[in-house]
Amino acid sequence: MSKIRKIDQIFQAKPTLEGAGVHLKRAFGHAEVPTFDPFLLLDDFHSDNPDFYMKGFPWHPHRGIETVTYMIEGKVEHGDSMGNKGTIEGGEMQWMTAGCGIIHQEMPEGDCDMLWGLQLWVNLPASHKMMKPRYRDVKAVDIPEYKANNGVKVKVIAGKFNGHVGPVKDIICDPEYLDVRVPAGKKFDHKIALEHTVFAYVLDGKGYFDPDKAKAISKENLVLFSDGEDVIIEASEKPLRFLLISGKPIDEPVAWYGPIVMNTEEELSQAFEEYRNGTFIKN
Repeated sequence: MSKIRKIDQIFQAKPTLEGAGVHLKRAFGHAEVPTFDPFLLLDDFHSDNPDFYMKGFPWHPHRGIETVTYMIEGKVEHGDSMGNKGTIEGGEMQWMTAGCGIIHQEMPEGDCDMLWGLQLWVNLPASHKMMKPRYRDVKAVDIPEYKANNGVKVKVIAGKFNGHVGPVKDIICDPEYLDVRVPAGKKFDHKIALEHTVFAYVLDGKGYFDPDKAKAISKENLVLFSDGEDVIIEASEKPLRFLLISGKPIDEPVAWYGPIVMNTEEELSQAFEEYRNGTFIKN
């Protein structure tokens, strides 16, 4: 019989400001390192007030990480130092590997009444910190969706679920990234590799995230699971929507300041010195 993962910790997303003044909620970040290894940060930007998001995230550098932006509603324009340009809309995502260094911007488009998206930072191991940068723009039509007999729907962004394979591949930490909808009173059951870090972030509704049913977890809360092989999640009296994300821990030192994450303080200082003197981008 497989071991069922239980709730290890619950984190409530906290308001913060990022970019040029974007109001968002942070589910976890710098203070939680290395609890979510290989993940570093999860931000939820969700507002119908343009003053809270239109200033966006102007040009800024990254090194040593991957950033994953998943849009629920609205539009965000991307541009970067590799020459990539594009717009991601609701149901679409971008997976950017900063590697040895990239400078990019993410700016909301002005013709939307709501901006709702999430950005996840994924750490890179020392062996890949200085890999060549890359960018992937994933359209909604390319994200497979599994529909179970009990009404559960699962969009597979990365990893595998019931024969469906996500379009985001060749990621170092072997992640699964699922967008899951569970009808009221129904259950979602999924096996995940032992020793992988697993968490769920609630987008809407309420649900029970382990068999004890001690407490229904509501939106803008994150559940970090204990180790095990099986996740069982049940919606309460209303439909439940959540992201289920997992990955293989790196188990390496983290030196992190602002948008750059390395293994040592010396590497961190070197990155910022290169940014100041114009040698940050490696061709």
